[in-house]
Amino acid sequence: MRSKKYKTTKPIFQIKRVYSFFCLFGVCMSVEEFKIKIRSLYKSFANHKVLNGIDLDVKKGSSLVILGGSGSGKSVLIKNIVGLIKPDKGKIFIDNVEIQDISSKQKFEIMDGIGFLFQGGALFDSLNIRDNITFETKKLSKKEKNDLAGAKLNSVGLSPRILELYPAELSGGMQKRVALARAICSTPSILFLDEPTTGLDPIMANVINELIIKIQEELGATTITITHDMISAAKIAKEVAMIYQGKIKWYGSKDEMRNSDNPYLKQFINGLTTGPIEV
Repeated sequence: MRSKKYKTTKPIFQIKRVYSFFCLFGVCMSVEEFKIKIRSLYKSFANHKVLNGIDLDVKKGSSLVILGGSGSGKSVLIKNIVGLIKPDKGKIFIDNVEIQDISSKQKFEIMDGIGFLFQGGALFDSLNIRDNITFETKKLSKKEKNDLAGAKLNSVGLSPRILELYPAELSGGMQKRVALARAICSTPSILFLDEPTTGLDPIMANVINELIIKIQEELGATTITITHDMISAAKIAKEVAMIYQGKIKWYGSKDEMRNSDNPYLKQFINGLTTGPIEV
């Protein structure tokens, strides 16, 4: 993206599907393919506006990091995309399909291709590691679940020998990796990671960052990571969006981020107490 600030233009027409090419007067021209498109997204809770007109395009196969402080709207944005929260207004396209305007069956098929790592891992204490990882795969036999969960544990650097253990028997770093294994269990084409390094020491945080890069490359998944960890952001991002008070204040590549003079981004990444971000 050439511009350091994220800008959008209003479409001259609206369509239900957005294709990777368009034709005008018999001439066909390609346009960049996006996995996710968000237009004018709004969400409020008890008259408090959390999302205030979000516009965002996420390239297919990209690794986007969304930066922002607590309460900026990062997690609410992601939960709107995956259908955990319904927006008040706006449109969300996944794979060129407007997800608010499709049947429950179609929505389930789309959401089945999405993996989600919740902040804190959110493992089920009453389930062993095998059943945590394969929680969404109800129709598999025990052997099939063992094989699948074991393969996913290998993907995140853990031994299948822990399959029968429970989350409380694992360290925090191991629990985070199990949660990541669960997120990739269905081999998703979209992967959402909510504060993946929160609560981890620097070494384990770096292990998670390396795993995110490895998994993103192996799956070719479009990855969106929410974080306020600048070390993690600098390592895993291809593109970066900065959100503040429910609006995208900056969007660009990781290299552009380093040299940006955007006041919101500059204040955030340098931890400054003065600037447009209220502290």
